[in-house]
Amino acid sequence: MTEIPGAEAAALSQPMADGLDPVAVAPADAAGAAFPKIRLSRGAISWALYQGVRDPFVILISIYIFAPYFATTVVGDPVRGQALIANIGMIYGLMVAVIGPVLGSSIDQFGHRKPLLLGVTTLMVPLIAALWWAKPEGAGLSVTAISLILIAVNLLFVLTEVLHNSLLTGAAGRRGAPAASGLALSLGNAVSVLMLVFVLWAFALPGHVDWGVIPKAPLFGLDPAQHEPDRIVGPLVAAAFAVGCMPLFLFTPDARATGVGLITGLRRGVVALGATLRGLKGQRDAATYLISRMLFNDGMTALLLFGGIYAAGVMRWGVLEMLAYGISLSVFAVGGGFVGAWLDNHLGPKRAVQIEIFGVLVCLLAMLGMGREQILYLWAYDPAAHAPLWNGPMFRTAPELIYLAIGFGVATFVTASYASSRVLLARLAPPDQLASFFGLYAVSGTVTVWLGSFLVKTATNLTHSQQAGFAPIAGLLLVGLIGMALVKGGGREA
Repeated sequence: MTEIPGAEAAALSQPMADGLDPVAVAPADAAGAAFPKIRLSRGAISWALYQGVRDPFVILISIYIFAPYFATTVVGDPVRGQALIANIGMIYGLMVAVIGPVLGSSIDQFGHRKPLLLGVTTLMVPLIAALWWAKPEGAGLSVTAISLILIAVNLLFVLTEVLHNSLLTGAAGRRGAPAASGLALSLGNAVSVLMLVFVLWAFALPGHVDWGVIPKAPLFGLDPAQHEPDRIVGPLVAAAFAVGCMPLFLFTPDARATGVGLITGLRRGVVALGATLRGLKGQRDAATYLISRMLFNDGMTALLLFGGIYAAGVMRWGVLEMLAYGISLSVFAVGGGFVGAWLDNHLGPKRAVQIEIFGVLVCLLAMLGMGREQILYLWAYDPAAHAPLWNGPMFRTAPELIYLAIGFGVATFVTASYASSRVLLARLAPPDQLASFFGLYAVSGTVTVWLGSFLVKTATNLTHSQQAGFAPIAGLLLVGLIGMALVKGGGREA
């Protein structure tokens, strides 16, 4: 959260009143009655918009379009490419394990977050755009150079999470935090949907279908033979991020300066970090939650990281199906942010997180029982013996449609868990150490990011089965869910 230099943290338990164009957010309950209206200021909406234009990097580049292209075409071997992506995640995860907590503790010392967030954002934009030169067959950037860019951008992405999350309470207030958090996650997925639809309409479908609304050839003269429709997502994501991040730096309130310099702040941050770690002994519930989140978040991260590769392999989907799959799941993920806020307000963030983990676990177990010739473990399905369920260009069989529905559940519950998780930490952590705890929060989400990838890779190599390779993810989710039962606090606030 934000503006937490010492005693000022107490004021942040109340909604901010900066007088900037408040917008009422009043989600309805099951009976149709509205909650008391939460008025989000222009600063809070700008805070949410920043995540809205940052998260397409994850959807378009890390999951559905660029990463599969990089693994299969640039690297040239899907197995080797998957291992390389896992190594990239391990490297930046270990780096964040060191940098994240120190950053969180240091910004408690020198106050301002926005200048550092601006610097990190400025570095990210050209690096993301540079992925355009990830050409096939080594004609552009080398595999090593692309790997270094992905490591750098993912590291910077996590740093923006620490800084951006620390601004939440200052932007929206304690009562407005669930609404702003849910709005941010939903905007991230909504913008991603729009960009995926544009890529599908402008670059992927042209030349493949004869529909009146689809261009006859890819726009801007992009050459599919050079995989330019795959590579264009780098510049598109970078441009959206560069433009959409501006309102945060203009309107979202920053912490008050303390007069402490950068070097002094970093040195004090290391000392404060040691105190924070020692303070975990007196913050049993926050510590238990962070450990539990480290496990279930690793499972969700692995599920997202390899979800596209898994779907393409098990269901044998091509680029059109994968684009449509990404668009569909992102649409449901938009609702997931509001589902998280709804559960937070009705049941409290702890119960919300438990329900969301359980929902992801059930969907994953169902997913493991699916295949192009199999439905939920029990029913064999021969596509040649069944007429297509419809005459569309994709998702024409029962297993495909069922798998798609399972994916909808995954998208909804995973996004809701992200929204609820940071609200829960804000309830459990001491108000004057929120930034430090969000540094630990970033570590709990990334320091063992290599674990899920390692388990998936190991299980896949041992069994030579994609389904069996995904089974360890269920174990991570289950252990994390058990750990959440030991956490006290985080109930519904009046």
